[in-house]
Amino acid sequence: MKTPLSCWSRLRSLFVSFCILSALAMSRHAHAQVTVIANNSVSASELSSADLHDIFTGTTTSIKGLGDVAPVLLKAGTTHEDFLTRYIGKSDAAFRAGWRSLLFSGQSTMPRTFDSDAQVVEYVAHTRGAIGYIASSSPHPGAKTMAVR
Repeated sequence: MKTPLSCWSRLRSLFVSFCILSALAMSRHAHAQVTVIANNSVSASELSSADLHDIFTGTTTSIKGLGDVAPVLLKAGTTHEDFLTRYIGKSDAAFRAGWRSLLFSGQSTMPRTFDSDAQVVEYVAHTRGAIGYIASSSPHPGAKTMAVR
């Protein structure tokens, strides 16, 4: 026969396990799905993850099949962090340090940076060659979705 203490111990253990699993499940859903968008002047509708990396790290300003392109960034937030993790492979600090290095060496200028998805969409929709990223749930009238392969 089990004592009340052993039942409570088992119940507490189950509760802790449930909390941990719930936290893990919620953290997976807390991350925004990222959509890459481009101005309609960008001729292609897809680009490779390597090309996207090169555009957003300042390695290139022109991609075969896309033409001249310019990255557009979010300042911060879940979507920004997810984009950096998924496509750039750097933390925000390392990412910005790379751009500062390009800026101070005279090799490039800082990309346009905005506070919200709506501002990114507005800028990308009206700026030739602009490529940005937003949360997948955000509307993006005037800008096209880019498939990343």
